[in-house]
Amino acid sequence: MPKRRTFWSDPFFDMECIDELMDQFMNEALEQFKDKEGPMYYGFSVSIDPNGKPVVNEFGNIRPRQAGPVLNTEIEPLVDVIDSKGSVTVCAELPGVDKKDISLSVNADSLIISVEGAKRRYYKDVSLPAKVDPDTAKANHTNGVLEVTLEKTASSSGKRIKVD
Repeated sequence: MPKRRTFWSDPFFDMECIDELMDQFMNEALEQFKDKEGPMYYGFSVSIDPNGKPVVNEFGNIRPRQAGPVLNTEIEPLVDVIDSKGSVTVCAELPGVDKKDISLSVNADSLIISVEGAKRRYYKDVSLPAKVDPDTAKANHTNGVLEVTLEKTASSSGKRIKVD
């Protein structure tokens, strides 16, 4: 019987390799952007999808490209999508912004988070794992964390959401 591979034995999760790649990427990015002003953010989160495959989500205002990293004016926030029985909840980290600067737009398949603040700009188009009803949307922004809850449905049209 062949040896069963465990999640952590997957070469994708070779932490030394990931650490070396991150160091190399950040050194290249810093060298390219040494004359730029303003903050530079880059990070990623790794989760496992329902099929057991790793999913890497990047966030920040630096995007790695084959021709070299690109610095964006907008920061892509760290977002977590929670698919529960009757609803979908989207949590986004938006530190340093007022709720009046947050603009949310939703349709049956996606949620767009946009922030035009005095100090920071954020933008993220979040694909939702299920069809949702925009009329049931509830949003709350507390201590730099935006939480949007949407009820699942069969079909729907788009709508703007008020942040409480």
